[in-house]
Amino acid sequence: MKMKTAEFVKAAVYPKDFPPADYPEIAFAGRSNVGKSSLINSLCQRKKLVKVSRTPGRTQTLNFFLINENLSFVDLPGYGYAKVSKTERASWGPMVEDYFYNRDSLKAVVCICDARRGLQKSDRMLIESAPLFGWQPIIVFTKADKFKTNARANRRRELAKEMSCKPKDVLLYSSMTKIGRDEIWNRIEAMCGFGRDVEENEDGQ
Repeated sequence: MKMKTAEFVKAAVYPKDFPPADYPEIAFAGRSNVGKSSLINSLCQRKKLVKVSRTPGRTQTLNFFLINENLSFVDLPGYGYAKVSKTERASWGPMVEDYFYNRDSLKAVVCICDARRGLQKSDRMLIESAPLFGWQPIIVFTKADKFKTNARANRRRELAKEMSCKPKDVLLYSSMTKIGRDEIWNRIEAMCGFGRDVEENEDGQ
């Protein structure tokens, strides 16, 4: 997608505080420290659209962004970080569930996983909840740049076996090299019913 504008709209906790559901919406979820903020910044070609914290578990609200004035991104709190208090972790579940239940504009959730570790139990729980809430999962494996070309192809096959799908259907991504950027945008555009308007990655991927 050709990026024109990307801006922070607001942070919210309760449905009454969500911005109007005027546009198709894509949410981003994943374990803490999996590279969620970096992925959103990279997709939007912005360095500081989403604040990248060195301390996992800092995102404690639903953060809404307006992309190209026709698409909404929502950054969800990361899950699975043990050093966040039990009280804080317990509050995130109902907050995210309320969002899933009450957001009719939500089209898909980008489920972000570390390519080196594959699907964790918490990732599977999120993905398996999709039919309950009525959204589609887009599973993305980050940090693909940690693998050299041949090793990356082997890892893609391993992940495909784990997910019971074809290797070409496994989305590998790198915020550093932009590997997989076009593929993710293609999935997002398809979920939102947009026409194709994909600009070539800097590295030709």
